[in-house]
Amino acid sequence: MYLLKHATGELPVKKFIIIILLIPVIISAQSLDKKINQLVTKYYEAGKFNGSVLVAQNDKVIFKGGFGEANMEWNIPNAPNTKHRIGSITKQFTSFIIMKLVQEGKIKVTGFLSDYLPYYRKDTGAKVTVEHLLTHTSGIPSYTAREDMEKIGMENIPVDEFVKKYCSDDLSFEPGSQFLYNNSGYFILGAIIEQLTGMTYEAALHKYILDPLELKDTGYDSYSKIIPNRATGYTRTAVGFKTAPYLDMSVPYAAGSMYSTVEDLYKWDLSLKTENLLAAKYVMELFKPRIDARGQKYGYGWMINRTISPDDKDSITIIAHGGGVNGFSSYNMRVIEPGYVVTIADNATGSSQVEISNLILNLLYGKDYKNPAKRLIPLIYNAINEDGVDDAIRLFNELKNDKDNFSYTENDINQLGYLLIEEKKLEEAVKILELNTILFPKSSNVWDSYGEALLKSGDKEKAIANFKKSIELDPQNSSSYAHLKEMGIVIEKKSDLVLTIEKMKEYEGKYQIAPNFILEIMVEDSKLLTQATGQPKFEIFCSDVDKFYLKVVDAKVEFNRDDNGDVNSLSLYQSGQVIPCKKIE
Repeated sequence: MYLLKHATGELPVKKFIIIILLIPVIISAQSLDKKINQLVTKYYEAGKFNGSVLVAQNDKVIFKGGFGEANMEWNIPNAPNTKHRIGSITKQFTSFIIMKLVQEGKIKVTGFLSDYLPYYRKDTGAKVTVEHLLTHTSGIPSYTAREDMEKIGMENIPVDEFVKKYCSDDLSFEPGSQFLYNNSGYFILGAIIEQLTGMTYEAALHKYILDPLELKDTGYDSYSKIIPNRATGYTRTAVGFKTAPYLDMSVPYAAGSMYSTVEDLYKWDLSLKTENLLAAKYVMELFKPRIDARGQKYGYGWMINRTISPDDKDSITIIAHGGGVNGFSSYNMRVIEPGYVVTIADNATGSSQVEISNLILNLLYGKDYKNPAKRLIPLIYNAINEDGVDDAIRLFNELKNDKDNFSYTENDINQLGYLLIEEKKLEEAVKILELNTILFPKSSNVWDSYGEALLKSGDKEKAIANFKKSIELDPQNSSSYAHLKEMGIVIEKKSDLVLTIEKMKEYEGKYQIAPNFILEIMVEDSKLLTQATGQPKFEIFCSDVDKFYLKVVDAKVEFNRDDNGDVNSLSLYQSGQVIPCKKIE
């Protein structure tokens, strides 16, 4: 039985392999697989993809291939059967097991956490339901947001101890009141699965899913296991790749510790259209849109988006989820009505896997695409080594406005500066980080980084001026305070400004980030709040005149005024980018 029919320096080019499944020879299909190949190759050549891809249409694979290398040290190419860590795609397997236990009568989604995990703190456990955990609405803080997460990632402790130590903090909001993506919830679900089945989460995976479906290339990852065809994980840097930092795979656990291949993930997709493992009514529960989430809806371990098709002719339902874990990025997307599946796995962080998936979907609907811009910073790094930093900066200034062919971010330039510091090229680092202050003068972070380079090069006086400039732009920049303190200069950290209600109301309105993505600013209960489309409300705090910051994420907002002094736009600073937002209401 089929379900969900209507449910709601340029990097050096390395070798890659392509495997096309033999299907009846159809000219359009031949053309399509070539276009997909060309698209992904362009992203690979631009340094924005390194992994495996599979695309299916109406239950037939029309393309699968590998790009770049599964192991760069040994020049081993990626292939469709390369095993990649899939990060948060693990959550859909966890939610499936929970629904299997619901079918068996062992658990209810309306049941409370304390009903199934006796050792969990009772005050919180009596409020949080299984559904809250499944939908990221529990209010339990995510352990991956902790400041000591790097240290936690090195640990290997029993599941119950981990839950008590890292997944039992006080609630950050009332359960069910808002969506906030949360790995603690799915870690706890894994603990519940162990409690109810009497087996490890890994054993439950095999019993309920992997063994019945014969997913032999999918499993629960472990650093110590010998796993054939497992890819090595890398981190994208300003100029290429480096080996990703170590992560004990017991830490992501039921929220993100699985590995798989694009071929096995496709088999997983096919199984979700049947009742082979789970009755139809329980499968449908997984994909039921339940709560607003980042401009979409969230079900049980899946994002659901009802949208217009790329050709603007029909409405389509896209059910998808991404994954990211040290050294790996992944995404699987199911387009229900036409029956499209796109599965991508990249053995490096900072991938463009979602962008590639959306462009592949456009190709499936007959739309063409624009070639990705190549990363400019690797070219500049090569120029520094070959021609010197002054010539490299001249080259940068010549190419920076050619946005069709080259791309760069504040963070890219910052990474290059720190790489040059590591290589003991302090003069070059100073000039590159100074360039970043010219390009992004309102970013507190670039002045702090420039100050660090100046300090290391011996220019203490100028370094102090930069750290003070950084604090002027962001009075909450702890790094600059720390640098100054080390030099014997103590500046009292500036308190947040207290604004009157009348002053707060000057900022109220709707600001457009994208055609269907709005940032609303509002005053409620004497607080200034911000809310992006499909996301919860967060308080913003005033650090200086017209300047605000968020405490829940690393983001800043600066309001801009017209000649009459009225607020007419804002600038959103996040992840090394500046996003201009025009006031529309």
